Amino acid sequence: MNHPAEAIRHPWEAPPAPGEAIEVAEGVLWLRLPLPMALDHVNVYALRESDGWTIIDTGFDSRAARAQWQALRDGPLGGQPVRRVVATHHHPDHLGLAGWFQETDGTELIATRTAWLMARVLTLDVQERPTPAALAFLRACGMDAERLEARRRSRPFNFADVVAPLAPSYRRIRAGEVLTLGGRRWRVAVGHGHAPEHATLWEEGGELVIAGDQVLPGISPHLGVYVTEPDADPVAEWLESCRALMALARPGQLVLPGHKRPFTGLAARLAMLIENHESALARLEAFLDRPRTAPECFATLFRREIGEAEYGLALSEAVAHLNALRHAGRAVRWTDAGGVWHWRRA
Repeated sequence: MNHPAEAIRHPWEAPPAPGEAIEVAEGVLWLRLPLPMALDHVNVYALRESDGWTIIDTGFDSRAARAQWQALRDGPLGGQPVRRVVATHHHPDHLGLAGWFQETDGTELIATRTAWLMARVLTLDVQERPTPAALAFLRACGMDAERLEARRRSRPFNFADVVAPLAPSYRRIRAGEVLTLGGRRWRVAVGHGHAPEHATLWEEGGELVIAGDQVLPGISPHLGVYVTEPDADPVAEWLESCRALMALARPGQLVLPGHKRPFTGLAARLAMLIENHESALARLEAFLDRPRTAPECFATLFRREIGEAEYGLALSEAVAHLNALRHAGRAVRWTDAGGVWHWRRA
């Protein structure tokens, strides 16, 4: 299936500079916050209200992010308060400063129930060393002994490291609900796979789509399996969500994603994403002509060299695709005497 590149367009060639904003529609500002990783930014959006602003997502809780938010408050936001934060999903680059806004501005947090519960649980789960269950899971995924020992000796990433404490209350949103934000009506559509109960917002009677990380241009959302749910099938969940969202896509929509630049051509992008992952599953299935561990699948799945900094994400994503094949009856899995999973084509 071929999708013409011109079907997807980016109306803005460059993102907003630090502390600045681009107005993408009347009363809707595109802002960008820094992230200390390879994907070095997250997009947030500010919707002008009569009494201040509604913010879509927030960025990490870090000194750099707080300083940039202060510059945004003093600049494009005109010193007006943030009345509400809508978190598209629970990941820390999207919800990290929600608690800070709650404390400083008395901001209302709006999120799906699963997003809020996940964020609350994870902020309270602080560990100085990986748990035995986490290490056993990494071993099962095929992590080698040297990396596993390094993990055992290191403090793991803790959600609370980059997420401000959340107030014990929020406003729940759910699929099909209509919100009024920034003088526009938005219908909530929920996706899964990248994050459970990920909210996307679709302007009623208009062309704006706030996509969060459910649909991204240029890159695919991360679909990973972790110790919390080793048998999860995020790839199938995400593909199902993409097909459901395809029914909402129409020409002329401007998609406001969580990363990269706003774009048009939503249907073409969804089709590309679906095709890319279905092709990856087919390549992986063909590669499982004999027993393989997840790391042995990296080259086939990603078709590029995986560096040390991205090894953990790659491992979780490889297991996710292998789980998808297993749940679909296209692969089988067993555990060897050392506790390592092996997969083979069914």
